[in-house]
Amino acid sequence: MKFFIDTANVDEIREANSMGMADGVTTNPSLIAKEGRDFEEVIKEICEIVDGPISAEVIGLKKDEMVEEARQLAGLHKNIVVKIPMTVDGLKATRQLTGEGIKTNVTLIFSPLQALMAAKAGATYVSPFVGRLDDLSQDGLQLVEQIVEIYCNYAYNTEIIVASVRNPLHVLESAMM
Repeated sequence: MKFFIDTANVDEIREANSMGMADGVTTNPSLIAKEGRDFEEVIKEICEIVDGPISAEVIGLKKDEMVEEARQLAGLHKNIVVKIPMTVDGLKATRQLTGEGIKTNVTLIFSPLQALMAAKAGATYVSPFVGRLDDLSQDGLQLVEQIVEIYCNYAYNTEIIVASVRNPLHVLESAMM
């Protein structure tokens, strides 16, 4: 099990890393904007702190926009993983980027079929949003369980980053899966 910290606050990242609790980082333009700093500057600093996958998100909505942004992000550091939204254009971008050797994290996964499609498109990671499902009175951890089963059944190499974690039980139950 790996722990990914979801923030753009470099002090929080340093603290988590000092405890061995930052195997990777996920961030997005909104989190970086809250820090009031330059996007690329923050991404590069995070890459200096954590020697693991650093997910940086595109903002484009069309395939070609996502691919162009992804190439720029991937060029910042070897550990960059490009976060792509789970949309039709996102799947197309994921497929192309995977073909180019760029690692991807398909985010905003809310169903096992979305996770299956992302894996088939070649996603390196998928991020199911368990807390957001729980907020809607659905069982977010059941989604993780279903994704694990599908990926095991068909030997997909796509890794699962449990996202939108709301409490320690989300971490424990995910670890047990």
